[in-house]
Amino acid sequence: MWSRREFVKFVGAGTVGSVVSVSSSCGTVGSSKRKKPKRLKTGDRVHLLKPLQYNLLVQENDSIGPGLRFGSWNDFTQFIPQSSDQALLWVNHEGYSTDLLVGRSRKTPPTLAQYKTEAEAIGGSLLKLRKHSGTWKLDPTSLENYRLTADTPIELDRSIRGASSTFGTLANCSGGLTPWKTILTCEENYDKYVGEYKAGGQEVYFPKKSKSWHKLQNRVSAHFGWVVEFDPVTKKSVKRTGLGRFSHECAHVVTQKKDSPSVVYSGDDREGGCLYKFIASEPGSLKNGTLYVAHLESGTWLALDVTKNEKLKKKFKTQEELLIRTREAAKFVGATPLARPEDIEHDPSTGAIFVSLTNDKSQGNFHGSILKIQEDQNNPQALKFKSSNFINGGDVETGFSCPDNLCFDPSGNLWITSDISDKSIGKKHYSGINSNGLFVIPKAGAFAGEVICVATAPVDAEFTGPCFTPDGEHLFLSVQHPGDSYKLEHKKYPSNWPRGGNSKPLSSVIVITGDFKKAIS
Repeated sequence: MWSRREFVKFVGAGTVGSVVSVSSSCGTVGSSKRKKPKRLKTGDRVHLLKPLQYNLLVQENDSIGPGLRFGSWNDFTQFIPQSSDQALLWVNHEGYSTDLLVGRSRKTPPTLAQYKTEAEAIGGSLLKLRKHSGTWKLDPTSLENYRLTADTPIELDRSIRGASSTFGTLANCSGGLTPWKTILTCEENYDKYVGEYKAGGQEVYFPKKSKSWHKLQNRVSAHFGWVVEFDPVTKKSVKRTGLGRFSHECAHVVTQKKDSPSVVYSGDDREGGCLYKFIASEPGSLKNGTLYVAHLESGTWLALDVTKNEKLKKKFKTQEELLIRTREAAKFVGATPLARPEDIEHDPSTGAIFVSLTNDKSQGNFHGSILKIQEDQNNPQALKFKSSNFINGGDVETGFSCPDNLCFDPSGNLWITSDISDKSIGKKHYSGINSNGLFVIPKAGAFAGEVICVATAPVDAEFTGPCFTPDGEHLFLSVQHPGDSYKLEHKKYPSNWPRGGNSKPLSSVIVITGDFKKAIS
Protein backbone atom coordinates (compact mmCIF):
# COMPACT_ATOMS: atom_id res chain seq x y z
CA MET A 1 0.00 0.00 0.00
CA TRP A 2 1.02 3.57 -0.61
CA SER A 3 1.27 6.27 1.98
CA ARG A 4 -0.88 9.38 1.60
CA ARG A 5 2.20 11.32 0.50
CA GLU A 6 3.09 8.78 -2.17
CA PHE A 7 -0.43 8.78 -3.55
CA VAL A 8 -0.49 12.58 -3.75
CA LYS A 9 2.66 12.36 -5.87
CA PHE A 10 0.83 9.95 -8.18
CA VAL A 11 -2.41 11.81 -8.78
CA GLY A 12 -0.92 15.30 -8.70
CA ALA A 13 -1.71 18.00 -6.16
CA GLY A 14 -4.49 19.50 -8.28
CA THR A 15 -6.59 16.32 -8.36
CA VAL A 16 -6.46 15.05 -4.80
CA GLY A 17 -9.71 16.74 -3.85
CA SER A 18 -11.63 14.67 -6.34
CA VAL A 19 -10.74 11.38 -4.71
CA VAL A 20 -10.43 12.02 -0.98
CA SER A 21 -14.00 10.84 -0.32
CA VAL A 22 -13.37 7.27 -1.44
CA SER A 23 -11.79 4.38 0.39
CA SER A 24 -8.26 3.78 -0.85
CA SER A 25 -4.83 2.58 0.07
CA CYS A 26 -3.94 6.09 1.15
CA GLY A 27 -5.90 5.85 4.35
CA THR A 28 -8.54 8.30 3.15
CA VAL A 29 -12.00 8.15 4.63
CA GLY A 30 -14.67 6.08 2.94
CA SER A 31 -17.25 3.39 3.54
CA SER A 32 -16.54 1.00 0.67
CA LYS A 33 -16.18 -2.58 1.88
CA ARG A 34 -15.33 -4.07 -1.48
CA LYS A 35 -12.30 -6.32 -1.31
CA LYS A 36 -9.39 -5.91 -3.67
CA PRO A 37 -9.56 -8.47 -6.51
CA LYS A 38 -7.75 -11.69 -5.66
CA ARG A 39 -4.62 -12.64 -7.49
CA LEU A 40 -5.45 -14.28 -10.79
CA LYS A 41 -4.76 -17.89 -11.62
CA THR A 42 -1.85 -18.76 -13.88
CA GLY A 43 -1.55 -21.38 -16.59
CA ASP A 44 -1.39 -21.80 -20.34
CA ARG A 45 -4.11 -19.30 -21.12
CA VAL A 46 -4.96 -15.63 -20.73
CA HIS A 47 -6.70 -15.17 -17.39
CA LEU A 48 -8.69 -11.93 -16.98
CA LEU A 49 -10.47 -10.16 -14.17
CA LYS A 50 -14.24 -10.42 -14.44
CA PRO A 51 -16.19 -9.07 -16.29
CA LEU A 52 -13.43 -8.61 -18.89
CA GLN A 53 -13.12 -10.89 -21.91
CA TYR A 54 -11.00 -11.05 -25.04
CA ASN A 55 -11.14 -11.91 -28.71
CA LEU A 56 -8.20 -13.12 -30.77
CA LEU A 57 -7.51 -10.48 -33.44
CA VAL A 58 -4.57 -11.96 -35.35
CA GLN A 59 -1.91 -14.58 -34.79
CA GLU A 60 1.57 -15.28 -36.10
CA ASN A 61 1.73 -16.17 -39.80
CA ASP A 62 -1.92 -15.29 -40.51
CA SER A 63 -2.56 -14.03 -44.01
CA ILE A 64 -3.14 -10.27 -44.10
CA GLY A 65 -3.26 -9.95 -47.87
CA PRO A 66 -1.76 -11.43 -51.05
CA GLY A 67 1.80 -12.46 -50.23
CA LEU A 68 1.60 -10.83 -46.78
CA ARG A 69 1.87 -12.67 -43.49
CA PHE A 70 1.53 -11.34 -39.97
CA GLY A 71 4.97 -11.50 -38.36
CA SER A 72 6.33 -13.10 -35.19
CA TRP A 73 6.96 -11.84 -31.66
CA ASN A 74 4.42 -9.04 -31.94
CA ASP A 75 5.09 -6.16 -29.54
CA PHE A 76 4.04 -2.47 -29.68
CA THR A 77 0.55 -1.72 -30.98
CA GLN A 78 -0.82 1.65 -32.08
CA PHE A 79 -4.49 2.25 -32.85
CA ILE A 80 -5.21 4.94 -35.47
CA PRO A 81 -8.95 5.68 -35.84
CA GLN A 82 -10.27 6.55 -39.30
CA SER A 83 -14.02 6.65 -38.55
CA SER A 84 -16.46 5.23 -36.01
CA ASP A 85 -16.13 1.75 -37.51
CA GLN A 86 -12.80 1.78 -39.35
CA ALA A 87 -9.23 2.06 -38.09
CA LEU A 88 -5.62 1.07 -38.65
CA LEU A 89 -3.52 -0.86 -36.17
CA TRP A 90 0.26 -0.89 -36.28
CA VAL A 91 2.03 -3.87 -34.69
CA ASN A 92 5.80 -4.31 -34.18
CA HIS A 93 7.55 -7.66 -34.67
CA GLU A 94 10.60 -8.15 -32.51
CA GLY A 95 11.82 -11.59 -33.66
CA TYR A 96 14.32 -13.90 -31.89
CA SER A 97 12.52 -17.24 -31.40
CA THR A 98 14.54 -19.22 -33.95
CA ASP A 99 13.75 -22.71 -32.61
CA LEU A 100 10.00 -22.11 -32.80
CA LEU A 101 9.93 -20.01 -35.95
CA VAL A 102 12.04 -22.02 -38.40
CA GLY A 103 13.17 -25.05 -36.42
CA ARG A 104 16.83 -24.22 -35.99
CA SER A 105 18.99 -23.64 -32.96
CA ARG A 106 20.77 -20.32 -32.59
CA LYS A 107 23.98 -22.34 -32.52
CA THR A 108 23.35 -23.34 -36.14
CA PRO A 109 23.75 -20.78 -38.94
CA PRO A 110 20.58 -20.33 -41.01
CA THR A 111 20.13 -21.67 -44.50
CA LEU A 112 19.11 -19.10 -47.11
CA ALA A 113 15.49 -20.29 -46.89
CA GLN A 114 15.53 -20.01 -43.09
CA TYR A 115 17.01 -16.53 -43.29
CA LYS A 116 14.23 -15.41 -45.65
CA THR A 117 11.58 -16.77 -43.30
CA GLU A 118 13.13 -14.93 -40.35
CA ALA A 119 13.62 -11.70 -42.30
CA GLU A 120 9.99 -11.65 -43.39
CA ALA A 121 8.71 -12.34 -39.88
CA ILE A 122 10.19 -9.24 -38.21
CA GLY A 123 9.67 -5.50 -38.67
CA GLY A 124 6.06 -4.38 -38.45
CA SER A 125 2.51 -4.92 -39.73
CA LEU A 126 -0.09 -2.33 -40.68
CA LEU A 127 -3.56 -3.81 -40.29
CA LYS A 128 -6.96 -2.60 -41.46
CA LEU A 129 -9.63 -3.00 -38.78
CA ARG A 130 -13.39 -2.83 -39.04
CA LYS A 131 -15.86 -2.78 -36.18
CA HIS A 132 -18.42 -5.59 -36.18
CA SER A 133 -20.91 -6.43 -33.42
CA GLY A 134 -19.21 -4.12 -30.97
CA THR A 135 -15.64 -5.31 -31.43
CA TRP A 136 -12.76 -4.67 -33.81
CA LYS A 137 -11.79 -7.31 -36.35
CA LEU A 138 -9.06 -7.63 -38.96
CA ASP A 139 -9.96 -7.12 -42.62
CA PRO A 140 -7.41 -9.39 -44.37
CA THR A 141 -8.62 -8.29 -47.83
CA SER A 142 -7.85 -4.57 -47.40
CA LEU A 143 -5.26 -2.99 -49.67
CA GLU A 144 -4.23 -0.81 -46.73
CA ASN A 145 -2.57 -3.81 -45.04
CA TYR A 146 1.20 -3.66 -45.32
CA ARG A 147 4.37 -5.34 -44.07
CA LEU A 148 7.67 -3.68 -43.18
CA THR A 149 10.40 -6.34 -42.97
CA ALA A 150 14.13 -6.86 -42.59
CA ASP A 151 14.46 -6.60 -46.39
CA THR A 152 12.35 -3.48 -47.06
CA PRO A 153 14.35 -0.57 -48.58
CA ILE A 154 14.51 2.32 -46.08
CA GLU A 155 16.00 5.81 -46.29
CA LEU A 156 18.50 7.27 -43.84
CA ASP A 157 17.87 10.94 -43.11
CA ARG A 158 21.61 11.64 -43.16
CA SER A 159 24.64 9.92 -44.63
CA ILE A 160 25.73 7.10 -42.33
CA ARG A 161 29.09 5.57 -43.16
CA GLY A 162 28.77 6.76 -46.75
CA ALA A 163 25.18 5.63 -47.41
CA SER A 164 21.87 7.51 -47.58
CA SER A 165 19.71 4.38 -47.62
CA THR A 166 19.73 0.83 -46.33
CA PHE A 167 17.47 -2.18 -46.36
CA GLY A 168 15.44 -3.52 -43.51
CA THR A 169 14.38 -2.78 -39.98
CA LEU A 170 14.70 -5.37 -37.25
CA ALA A 171 14.36 -6.13 -33.53
CA ASN A 172 11.35 -3.78 -33.47
CA CYS A 173 10.28 -3.41 -29.86
CA SER A 174 8.05 -0.53 -28.78
CA GLY A 175 7.38 2.79 -30.50
CA GLY A 176 5.21 5.87 -30.63
CA LEU A 177 2.87 8.04 -32.67
CA THR A 178 3.61 11.55 -33.92
CA PRO A 179 1.03 14.37 -33.98
CA TRP A 180 1.08 14.11 -37.79
CA LYS A 181 0.02 10.43 -37.50
CA THR A 182 3.19 8.68 -38.51
CA ILE A 183 4.44 5.62 -36.63
CA LEU A 184 7.76 5.48 -34.80
CA THR A 185 9.04 1.90 -34.61
CA CYS A 186 12.20 1.20 -32.63
CA GLU A 187 15.17 -1.03 -33.38
CA GLU A 188 16.19 -2.54 -30.05
CA ASN A 189 18.56 -5.54 -29.87
CA TYR A 190 19.98 -5.00 -33.35
CA ASP A 191 23.41 -6.37 -32.37
CA LYS A 192 22.00 -9.91 -32.34
CA TYR A 193 21.36 -9.51 -36.06
CA VAL A 194 24.12 -7.23 -37.35
CA GLY A 195 26.68 -7.03 -34.56
CA GLU A 196 28.06 -3.98 -32.79
CA TYR A 197 31.22 -1.90 -32.96
CA LYS A 198 33.90 -2.16 -30.35
CA ALA A 199 34.19 1.12 -28.45
CA GLY A 200 36.05 3.77 -30.39
CA GLY A 201 36.56 1.70 -33.52
CA GLN A 202 35.17 0.19 -36.71
CA GLU A 203 35.61 -3.47 -35.75
CA VAL A 204 32.36 -5.40 -35.34
CA TYR A 205 31.74 -8.11 -32.76
CA PHE A 206 28.73 -10.41 -32.36
CA PRO A 207 27.09 -11.42 -29.05
CA LYS A 208 26.93 -15.06 -27.97
CA LYS A 209 23.23 -15.29 -28.83
CA SER A 210 23.69 -13.88 -32.31
CA LYS A 211 21.21 -14.76 -35.07
CA SER A 212 24.25 -15.61 -37.25
CA TRP A 213 22.88 -13.66 -40.21
CA HIS A 214 26.39 -12.31 -40.84
CA LYS A 215 27.44 -15.79 -42.00
CA LEU A 216 25.10 -15.38 -44.96
CA GLN A 217 25.31 -11.66 -45.70
CA ASN A 218 27.10 -8.52 -44.65
CA ARG A 219 25.04 -5.68 -43.23
CA VAL A 220 26.46 -2.39 -41.99
CA SER A 221 25.94 -2.37 -38.23
CA ALA A 222 25.78 1.44 -38.22
CA HIS A 223 22.60 1.28 -40.31
CA PHE A 224 20.67 -0.29 -37.42
CA GLY A 225 19.80 0.77 -33.89
CA TRP A 226 17.69 3.76 -34.96
CA VAL A 227 14.09 4.89 -34.73
CA VAL A 228 12.18 4.37 -37.99
CA GLU A 229 9.40 6.77 -38.97
CA PHE A 230 6.71 5.06 -41.06
CA ASP A 231 3.91 6.84 -42.88
CA PRO A 232 0.81 4.58 -42.97
CA VAL A 233 -0.62 6.56 -45.90
CA THR A 234 2.36 6.69 -48.27
CA LYS A 235 4.01 3.52 -46.82
CA LYS A 236 7.38 5.31 -46.87
CA SER A 237 9.95 4.77 -44.14
CA VAL A 238 12.98 6.74 -42.98
CA LYS A 239 15.42 6.17 -40.12
CA ARG A 240 15.56 9.24 -37.86
CA THR A 241 19.23 9.25 -36.96
CA GLY A 242 19.04 12.42 -34.86
CA LEU A 243 17.38 10.38 -32.11
CA GLY A 244 20.59 8.45 -31.56
CA ARG A 245 21.72 4.88 -32.05
CA PHE A 246 21.24 2.40 -29.21
CA SER A 247 18.77 -0.30 -28.12
CA HIS A 248 15.64 1.84 -28.44
CA GLU A 249 12.84 0.31 -26.41
CA CYS A 250 10.44 3.08 -27.35
CA ALA A 251 10.06 6.55 -28.83
CA HIS A 252 7.36 8.40 -26.93
CA VAL A 253 6.34 11.74 -28.45
CA VAL A 254 5.21 14.71 -26.36
CA THR A 255 4.12 17.98 -27.96
CA GLN A 256 3.22 20.85 -25.64
CA LYS A 257 1.21 22.82 -28.20
CA LYS A 258 -0.03 22.04 -31.69
CA ASP A 259 2.36 24.52 -33.26
CA SER A 260 5.42 23.66 -31.13
CA PRO A 261 8.25 21.24 -32.01
CA SER A 262 7.86 17.70 -30.71
CA VAL A 263 10.00 16.03 -28.07
CA VAL A 264 10.78 12.30 -28.27
CA TYR A 265 11.78 10.32 -25.17
CA SER A 266 13.61 7.01 -25.50
CA GLY A 267 15.47 4.58 -23.27
CA ASP A 268 18.44 2.33 -23.99
CA ASP A 269 17.20 -1.09 -22.88
CA ARG A 270 20.34 -2.55 -21.36
CA GLU A 271 21.81 -2.74 -17.89
CA GLY A 272 23.36 0.67 -17.29
CA GLY A 273 21.52 2.16 -20.27
CA CYS A 274 20.61 5.85 -20.26
CA LEU A 275 17.50 7.97 -20.76
CA TYR A 276 17.42 10.28 -23.79
CA LYS A 277 15.21 12.92 -25.32
CA PHE A 278 15.30 14.57 -28.73
CA ILE A 279 13.97 18.10 -29.14
CA ALA A 280 12.98 18.77 -32.74
CA SER A 281 13.96 22.06 -34.37
CA GLU A 282 10.61 22.69 -36.04
CA PRO A 283 6.98 21.57 -35.75
CA GLY A 284 5.82 18.60 -37.78
CA SER A 285 9.24 17.09 -38.37
CA LEU A 286 11.89 14.96 -36.64
CA LYS A 287 14.59 15.45 -39.25
CA ASN A 288 16.54 18.09 -37.33
CA GLY A 289 16.95 18.80 -33.65
CA THR A 290 19.16 18.20 -30.62
CA LEU A 291 19.67 14.96 -28.73
CA TYR A 292 20.01 15.08 -24.92
CA VAL A 293 20.80 12.51 -22.24
CA ALA A 294 19.64 12.61 -18.61
CA HIS A 295 21.87 13.32 -15.60
CA LEU A 296 19.52 12.47 -12.74
CA GLU A 297 21.78 13.63 -9.92
CA SER A 298 21.69 17.24 -11.12
CA GLY A 299 18.33 17.04 -12.87
CA THR A 300 19.88 18.19 -16.13
CA TRP A 301 19.52 17.21 -19.78
CA LEU A 302 23.01 17.16 -21.33
CA ALA A 303 23.35 17.98 -25.02
CA LEU A 304 25.01 15.39 -27.26
CA ASP A 305 26.07 17.75 -30.02
CA VAL A 306 29.60 18.33 -31.31
CA THR A 307 28.70 21.92 -32.24
CA LYS A 308 27.80 22.70 -28.62
CA ASN A 309 30.59 20.87 -26.81
CA GLU A 310 34.25 21.19 -27.82
CA LYS A 311 35.21 18.09 -25.83
CA LEU A 312 32.63 16.04 -27.72
CA LYS A 313 33.88 17.44 -31.02
CA LYS A 314 37.44 16.51 -30.17
CA LYS A 315 36.45 12.95 -29.32
CA PHE A 316 33.97 12.22 -32.13
CA LYS A 317 34.98 14.70 -34.87
CA THR A 318 31.54 14.69 -36.55
CA GLN A 319 27.93 14.54 -35.37
CA GLU A 320 27.42 11.47 -37.57
CA GLU A 321 30.11 9.60 -35.64
CA LEU A 322 28.72 10.75 -32.28
CA LEU A 323 25.25 9.48 -33.19
CA ILE A 324 26.60 6.11 -34.32
CA ARG A 325 28.36 5.85 -30.95
CA THR A 326 25.61 7.46 -28.85
CA ARG A 327 26.32 5.22 -25.85
CA GLU A 328 29.95 6.29 -25.76
CA ALA A 329 28.92 9.93 -25.97
CA ALA A 330 26.46 9.54 -23.08
CA LYS A 331 29.10 7.92 -20.92
CA PHE A 332 31.65 10.57 -21.91
CA VAL A 333 29.46 13.44 -20.65
CA GLY A 334 28.65 11.59 -17.42
CA ALA A 335 25.01 10.63 -17.98
CA THR A 336 23.29 8.53 -15.32
CA PRO A 337 23.28 4.75 -15.93
CA LEU A 338 19.88 3.16 -15.25
CA ALA A 339 18.35 -0.26 -14.72
CA ARG A 340 17.24 -1.07 -18.28
CA PRO A 341 15.03 1.91 -19.18
CA GLU A 342 12.25 0.51 -21.31
CA ASP A 343 8.87 2.05 -22.06
CA ILE A 344 8.05 5.73 -21.41
CA GLU A 345 4.66 7.42 -21.10
CA HIS A 346 3.44 10.96 -20.51
CA ASP A 347 0.63 11.55 -18.02
CA PRO A 348 -1.61 14.09 -19.80
CA SER A 349 -3.23 15.21 -16.52
CA THR A 350 -0.03 16.08 -14.62
CA GLY A 351 2.61 16.40 -17.34
CA ALA A 352 4.81 13.84 -15.59
CA ILE A 353 6.96 11.42 -17.57
CA PHE A 354 7.00 7.81 -16.36
CA VAL A 355 9.89 5.50 -17.25
CA SER A 356 9.93 1.73 -16.71
CA LEU A 357 13.23 0.52 -15.25
CA THR A 358 12.85 -3.23 -15.70
CA ASN A 359 15.77 -4.52 -13.63
CA ASP A 360 19.55 -4.68 -13.35
CA LYS A 361 20.55 -8.09 -12.03
CA SER A 362 24.23 -7.15 -12.15
CA GLN A 363 23.51 -4.57 -9.44
CA GLY A 364 21.23 -6.82 -7.39
CA ASN A 365 18.12 -5.08 -8.70
CA PHE A 366 15.87 -7.99 -9.66
CA HIS A 367 12.41 -6.43 -9.65
CA GLY A 368 12.88 -2.99 -11.18
CA SER A 369 10.86 0.16 -10.62
CA ILE A 370 9.13 3.05 -12.36
CA LEU A 371 10.91 6.39 -12.47
CA LYS A 372 8.99 9.68 -12.51
CA ILE A 373 10.38 12.72 -14.33
CA GLN A 374 8.81 16.13 -13.83
CA GLU A 375 10.11 18.60 -16.39
CA ASP A 376 10.67 22.20 -15.26
CA GLN A 377 7.32 24.02 -15.55
CA ASN A 378 5.96 20.86 -17.22
CA ASN A 379 7.68 21.94 -20.42
CA PRO A 380 9.02 18.93 -22.36
CA GLN A 381 11.60 21.23 -23.98
CA ALA A 382 13.04 22.23 -20.59
CA LEU A 383 16.63 21.31 -19.80
CA LYS A 384 16.05 20.93 -16.07
CA PHE A 385 13.86 18.39 -14.29
CA LYS A 386 13.15 16.65 -11.01
CA SER A 387 13.14 12.87 -10.68
CA SER A 388 11.69 10.53 -8.08
CA ASN A 389 10.99 6.86 -7.59
CA PHE A 390 7.33 6.23 -8.37
CA ILE A 391 6.91 2.55 -7.43
CA ASN A 392 9.06 -0.54 -6.95
CA GLY A 393 8.53 -4.00 -8.39
CA GLY A 394 8.69 -7.14 -6.27
CA ASP A 395 5.11 -7.38 -5.03
CA VAL A 396 4.64 -11.14 -4.77
CA GLU A 397 1.02 -10.71 -3.64
CA THR A 398 0.03 -9.23 -7.01
CA GLY A 399 2.85 -10.69 -9.12
CA PHE A 400 4.07 -7.22 -10.05
CA SER A 401 7.77 -7.25 -10.98
CA CYS A 402 10.03 -6.05 -13.79
CA PRO A 403 7.78 -3.32 -15.30
CA ASP A 404 8.02 -2.99 -19.07
CA ASN A 405 5.37 -1.39 -21.29
CA LEU A 406 3.15 1.43 -20.02
CA CYS A 407 0.02 3.22 -21.14
CA PHE A 408 -2.60 5.55 -19.70
CA ASP A 409 -6.26 4.91 -20.41
CA PRO A 410 -8.69 7.81 -21.09
CA SER A 411 -9.59 7.89 -17.37
CA GLY A 412 -5.97 8.45 -16.36
CA ASN A 413 -5.28 4.98 -14.93
CA LEU A 414 -1.74 3.69 -15.47
CA TRP A 415 -1.45 0.25 -17.11
CA ILE A 416 1.75 -1.77 -16.87
CA THR A 417 3.00 -5.05 -18.35
CA SER A 418 5.76 -7.13 -16.78
CA ASP A 419 8.87 -8.67 -18.33
CA ILE A 420 10.26 -11.61 -16.36
CA SER A 421 12.21 -14.03 -18.57
CA ASP A 422 10.93 -17.58 -18.97
CA LYS A 423 14.15 -18.80 -17.33
CA SER A 424 13.42 -16.78 -14.19
CA ILE A 425 9.65 -16.98 -13.65
CA GLY A 426 8.85 -18.78 -10.41
CA LYS A 427 12.50 -19.24 -9.47
CA LYS A 428 14.82 -17.72 -6.84
CA HIS A 429 14.12 -14.00 -6.67
CA TYR A 430 10.81 -14.53 -8.50
CA SER A 431 9.56 -17.36 -6.32
CA GLY A 432 5.79 -17.14 -6.06
CA ILE A 433 5.46 -15.18 -9.31
CA ASN A 434 4.52 -17.80 -11.87
CA SER A 435 3.60 -15.70 -14.89
CA ASN A 436 3.96 -12.29 -16.44
CA GLY A 437 0.93 -10.06 -16.22
CA LEU A 438 -0.98 -6.92 -17.08
CA PHE A 439 -1.44 -4.54 -14.15
CA VAL A 440 -3.22 -1.27 -13.48
CA ILE A 441 -2.80 1.45 -10.87
CA PRO A 442 -6.20 3.17 -10.64
CA LYS A 443 -6.18 6.93 -10.29
CA ALA A 444 -9.39 7.04 -8.25
CA GLY A 445 -11.83 4.73 -6.56
CA ALA A 446 -11.63 2.18 -3.76
CA PHE A 447 -8.21 0.93 -4.84
CA ALA A 448 -6.64 4.19 -6.00
CA GLY A 449 -2.86 3.97 -5.93
CA GLU A 450 -2.77 0.18 -5.53
CA VAL A 451 -1.42 -2.32 -8.04
CA ILE A 452 -4.11 -4.63 -9.41
CA CYS A 453 -3.36 -7.63 -11.61
CA VAL A 454 -5.84 -7.55 -14.50
CA ALA A 455 -4.50 -10.43 -16.60
CA THR A 456 -1.94 -13.22 -16.50
CA ALA A 457 -0.12 -14.52 -19.57
CA PRO A 458 0.26 -18.05 -20.98
CA VAL A 459 3.33 -20.18 -20.28
CA ASP A 460 6.63 -18.38 -21.08
CA ALA A 461 4.75 -15.39 -22.56
CA GLU A 462 4.76 -11.72 -21.69
CA PHE A 463 2.18 -9.09 -22.52
CA THR A 464 3.43 -6.17 -24.61
CA GLY A 465 2.13 -3.11 -26.42
CA PRO A 466 -1.05 -2.23 -24.46
CA CYS A 467 -3.10 0.38 -26.35
CA PHE A 468 -6.62 1.67 -25.67
CA THR A 469 -9.06 2.98 -28.22
CA PRO A 470 -9.87 6.69 -27.61
CA ASP A 471 -13.24 5.78 -26.05
CA GLY A 472 -11.53 3.43 -23.58
CA GLU A 473 -13.79 0.52 -24.52
CA HIS A 474 -11.18 -1.70 -26.21
CA LEU A 475 -7.66 -2.61 -25.16
CA PHE A 476 -5.29 -4.06 -27.74
CA LEU A 477 -2.62 -6.27 -26.20
CA SER A 478 0.15 -8.41 -27.67
CA VAL A 479 0.76 -11.86 -26.24
CA GLN A 480 4.43 -12.33 -27.07
CA HIS A 481 6.51 -15.52 -27.29
CA PRO A 482 4.35 -18.15 -25.55
CA GLY A 483 6.39 -21.35 -25.21
CA ASP A 484 9.64 -19.44 -25.61
CA SER A 485 11.63 -21.98 -23.57
CA TYR A 486 11.15 -24.54 -26.35
CA LYS A 487 14.27 -26.17 -27.75
CA LEU A 488 14.56 -28.49 -30.72
CA GLU A 489 15.37 -31.47 -28.50
CA HIS A 490 12.09 -31.07 -26.59
CA LYS A 491 9.41 -33.66 -27.30
CA LYS A 492 6.55 -31.24 -26.82
CA TYR A 493 5.87 -27.51 -26.71
CA PRO A 494 5.90 -25.79 -23.30
CA SER A 495 2.79 -23.88 -24.40
CA ASN A 496 0.01 -24.57 -26.88
CA TRP A 497 -1.59 -21.13 -26.73
CA PRO A 498 -3.74 -19.90 -28.45
CA ARG A 499 -5.05 -22.96 -30.32
CA GLY A 500 -4.67 -25.59 -27.59
CA GLY A 501 -4.22 -29.31 -28.08
CA ASN A 502 -0.71 -30.18 -29.21
CA SER A 503 -0.42 -27.12 -31.45
CA LYS A 504 2.59 -24.87 -31.83
CA PRO A 505 2.43 -21.73 -29.65
CA LEU A 506 1.91 -18.51 -31.59
CA SER A 507 2.45 -14.87 -30.68
CA SER A 508 -0.86 -13.06 -31.17
CA VAL A 509 -2.77 -9.83 -30.61
CA ILE A 510 -5.93 -9.89 -28.52
CA VAL A 511 -8.67 -7.30 -28.01
CA ILE A 512 -9.93 -6.99 -24.43
CA THR A 513 -13.44 -5.65 -23.88
CA GLY A 514 -15.88 -5.34 -20.98
CA ASP A 515 -16.54 -3.06 -18.06
CA PHE A 516 -13.01 -1.89 -17.22
CA LYS A 517 -14.26 0.41 -14.48
CA LYS A 518 -16.12 -2.39 -12.73
CA ALA A 519 -13.13 -4.73 -13.03
CA ILE A 520 -10.73 -2.41 -11.22
CA SER A 521 -12.93 -0.54 -8.76
